[in-house]
Amino acid sequence: MPADGEAPPPPPEPAINFWGDHPATEAEYYAAHGSEGESSYFTTPDEGARRLFTRAWRPRAPAARPKALVFMVHGYGNDVSWTFQSTAVFLARSGFACFAADLPGHGRSHGLRAFVPDLDAAVADLLAFFRAVRAREENAGLPCFLFGESMGGAICLLIHLRAPPGEWAGAVLVAPMCRISDRIRPPWPLPEILTFVARFAPTAAIVPTADLIEKSVKVPAKRVVAARNPVRYNGRPRLGTVVELLRATDELASRLGEVTIPFLVLHGSADEVTDPAISQALYEAAASKDKTIKMYDGMLHSLLFGEPDENIERVRGDILAWLNERCTPPATSWNRDITVE
Repeated sequence: MPADGEAPPPPPEPAINFWGDHPATEAEYYAAHGSEGESSYFTTPDEGARRLFTRAWRPRAPAARPKALVFMVHGYGNDVSWTFQSTAVFLARSGFACFAADLPGHGRSHGLRAFVPDLDAAVADLLAFFRAVRAREENAGLPCFLFGESMGGAICLLIHLRAPPGEWAGAVLVAPMCRISDRIRPPWPLPEILTFVARFAPTAAIVPTADLIEKSVKVPAKRVVAARNPVRYNGRPRLGTVVELLRATDELASRLGEVTIPFLVLHGSADEVTDPAISQALYEAAASKDKTIKMYDGMLHSLLFGEPDENIERVRGDILAWLNERCTPPATSWNRDITVE
């Protein structure tokens, strides 16, 4: 206790890394978890020449050649440099090389924060980066998987629908935003009003929404960590972004029967951000011969960070088992049953 008249000690500074103050650097954190990583920028090859901030995570040298490449896509308002990378580090130490980029308008990539007026353009930017990585000589012949969380899951499906058949060995879809949940979707006639107003003020950050961290992250201490992300967008959604997400997810929901990629979809039954019923509809409607769905009873939206550690380990284990099986696909076709855990 301070003596009378003395000022109380200042509060501790927020941790500069999502794991805390120790280890002090990313390189040390990666090494402690059997991986190594790097960051850079990728410039898109089209006339716009946009810059995406990118990261890569690999098994720590002198590990053997990776089993496969995993191309990862984060969700709305998030980025690849905070808690998202904990999954990439896990996969890297398990033998996979992982690559990800901050979406346009997110993290350290170009663009107005959280402004995504054209999701198709964002898909094209990511696909250009992913294909540039795949074209490297050291990656020749390796299976390539997509991995997406929330909005990133929807983007993975859009990448699949816009790519030639067979380009991807499979996709891991974590609480995918195939349709915005009715629990947070603006009620009618607000979407029509937003669409009209967005023509004149697309960047206006005025759309009312629930606290996504509160609704996504179950463990209170982890909510604090998520909120400390220095590049996370915490403002209200922008009109143009909301209208585009409504358009793109409505399109995706209408095209579930066109999905042919092998996939694993994972969803918490208590998710209030994206709709687990739409993941169920994806599983039932998709034309994929190899499809697996896992519903986790009582889990929320943030399956790979916001849950208690034992739940996270269960979800990670399911992802790893699925990927490992498909690095050397069996001769028979697959059609998995629903698993409720």
